[in-house]
Formats: sequence, C-alpha cells, structure tokens
Amino acid sequence: MRLPIIKKMVEFIKENDEDYLNETMEVLEHLADARGIKDEELEVIGELLSNLSGAIEVHREIKSGTPEKEALNAFMKRVTGAISS
Repeated sequence: MRLPIIKKMVEFIKENDEDYLNETMEVLEHLADARGIKDEELEVIGELLSNLSGAIEVHREIKSGTPEKEALNAFMKRVTGAISS
C-alpha cells in the first residue's frame, strides 16, 4: 500500500463520493477474472484494490471524527503490523 495514493483517493472521496471507489473496485475485481490475465497484471490490480480499500477505510475514520493525519497514521500502523506479524 502506498500512502500518497491513499491520501489522493481520500481527497477524491471528499470531493466526490465513496461510491465511485466502490464501483471502481467492482470493475477491478471483475477484470481480475479475465482469461489470459498475467500474474504481473493481477499484482497491479491487487495493489490498486488494496489502496482503494484503504482509502475507504481511512475516509470512514475521518467521517467519524478522527483527524485525517491521525487516521492515515493509524491505518498504516495497522497495515505494517499485519504484514510484520
């Protein structure tokens, strides 16, 4: 996951709507099932899905009153902790 991408997507949600990201995720999930898709392409799709999902999670934290910087930092700590475990 890349924090700059997540931050940019959180900004997008604020300016538009979370539904756009949800629909984008649906399209990417559908695309991942395409015949002949290469492993490298699946990795890129997976990374995009992770970033979009992370942005939605951070946005929901912000909506519930957590300051943006704190929500981003807490999210990245959770992700880093999950990876190192």
